[in-house]
Amino acid sequence: PRRRGGRTAGAGTGTGDKNRAWRNQDLEERSQRLAAATGGGLRRHRANVSKKHMPNSSTIKDGQVDISEPITVKTLSAATGIKANEIIKKLFSTGVMATINQGLDIETAEMIVVDYDIELNVKLAKTAEQELIETLDAREKGTFVRRAPVVAFLGHVDHGKTSLLDKIRNAGVADGEAGGITQGVGAYRYDKDNQHVVFLDTPGHEAFSAMRARGANMTDVVVLVVAADDGVMPQTIEAINHARAAEVPIVVALNKVDVPNANVQRTLAQLAERGLNPQQWGGETEVIETSATTGHGIDTLIETLNLEAELLELQAEPEAPASGYVIESEMDPGRGVVAKLLVRNGTMKLGDILLAGKGYGRVRQIIDWNGKSVDQAGPATPIEVAGLGEIPEAGDKFFVVETLDKARQVAKDRHEQTRTKSLAATPAQSLEEVLSRIEAGQATELPLIIKADVQGSIEAIVGSLNKLSTAEVRVNILQSGVGGISTGDIALAEASGAIVIGFNVVAGAAARSSAETKGVDIRLYRVIYDLTGDVRRALEEGLEPEIREEVIGRATIRQVFKVSRVGSIAGCMVNDGIVSRNAMVRITRDDVVIEDGRTLDSLKRFKDDAREVRAGMECGLKLAGYNDIKEGDILEFYKRVEVARTL
Repeated sequence: PRRRGGRTAGAGTGTGDKNRAWRNQDLEERSQRLAAATGGGLRRHRANVSKKHMPNSSTIKDGQVDISEPITVKTLSAATGIKANEIIKKLFSTGVMATINQGLDIETAEMIVVDYDIELNVKLAKTAEQELIETLDAREKGTFVRRAPVVAFLGHVDHGKTSLLDKIRNAGVADGEAGGITQGVGAYRYDKDNQHVVFLDTPGHEAFSAMRARGANMTDVVVLVVAADDGVMPQTIEAINHARAAEVPIVVALNKVDVPNANVQRTLAQLAERGLNPQQWGGETEVIETSATTGHGIDTLIETLNLEAELLELQAEPEAPASGYVIESEMDPGRGVVAKLLVRNGTMKLGDILLAGKGYGRVRQIIDWNGKSVDQAGPATPIEVAGLGEIPEAGDKFFVVETLDKARQVAKDRHEQTRTKSLAATPAQSLEEVLSRIEAGQATELPLIIKADVQGSIEAIVGSLNKLSTAEVRVNILQSGVGGISTGDIALAEASGAIVIGFNVVAGAAARSSAETKGVDIRLYRVIYDLTGDVRRALEEGLEPEIREEVIGRATIRQVFKVSRVGSIAGCMVNDGIVSRNAMVRITRDDVVIEDGRTLDSLKRFKDDAREVRAGMECGLKLAGYNDIKEGDILEFYKRVEVARTL
């Protein structure tokens, strides 16, 4: 029987032949591609493609190469031409497992490229805040005018700080009257008879130093309030130390001179003992006798503060965008975040975009020191503002910026910086950290705060430690006193980078907690020799080692051989010690030194190179870069040895 479709297949014989030929050709091409793949052709193709994107040895740069932070394996490879896998191998050899996107610090990057004769010129990445400050500094400056001084009141408890300030501003704070917004702002501006002074009513010297520790150097002058009936008290001494650590001028307000038991001369003597020699006694410290009750001396105090401002040449630019410091801040149920600010420069206006600490926003309200709503506030003006989205910390610096996006970016950077600092495990003021700075030559003094059980112990400790100071390194005793270690000691240590030393005393619970939070190192001792021994060892780390010469051998030149293109070769007999290949050489002729500080190019024993030749043996040697030798010259071989110095 006839097959179905047979006629169709037979009828197109020519077409069927073509189809078969195409199929055969297709199969052959597929077989060739498969053979190429199994034979490694595909792998070679991929390798060739990858080579096009990887730098080879011929593209490795030399000399100085510019690179920007952050540095990764990928960016370092692109900048230098070193293959990324070579960089990863080097990191692996140092025990670091890395990927191509691994971040590298500057030291590690420099270590990797040093073998390729490459010097990295790292361009440090600028933070958004640094860029903002540079933009503000580059702004075209306007007219500068004289600025009112900012004054902080410090002193002992109950010596009349608040009462004296109350008398100045006449707001009745001491009697319980809030006086508008004055108490809330924590500052007051005195304006009378063309005299202007801004008073900061801080809680005390601890808060003063805590703000300074965050970089808030907002105070121009410190008024040290001392009661004439009590004289210099422990907190008075602490206030003096805090003001000195801040390097701020001190004006003494000798208060309560009108009370029956006031003893002005005794108080002046106590001040002189603390280094505040009154002008009445030929010194340099202004001491103004005042009374918060009668108002005696208030005008003289204001005049003195204005005179100090003239000497300090305080100036501000009213047309500039406002900048300054945060005095304090809080969350108000009705107005949101409320910040008390001190405008140091420029003018704050309603609607300005304010950046303060980690908070930012548009200024919706400005209240001055009298509790009145205002549209703007100029330089040296304490104000209260609303409109921030987050509470800033006391001491944070604030700026007025152009856009909300810029403020948001800087605030984000500040968040990251705060997070990084909180994750840092190493305390900033540990004794080990101070030692490392002294040893590296970054510091020349050891700042200390000393607390002891009795005054006699303090005098003995201070006397012993001061004897350890030298011209190179010294002990700097910021504060000493009788009693346990307090939170005030911790605040001063944090602001000054000092170590707190306790002798037969301990730190209270609050002080210990504060020290742990702020990373302040507390050292407790019961034996004075242990205390002075630790300080002695710390200071000795900062002494430059003494370089001594140690003679290791001598040799006499028996014969000199002149070799062309080489120079003079000395045939020597080693008299004593050893002749070392790495030693320094001093040449003497007739007991006179004719050359010193030379090194050896070569040292041979017969025809073999030698590292050293001992006494009684002959050797041949070539001095590096020196040929003026004669028979009979004595060669003295020595090494320079570093010897640690002691106090």
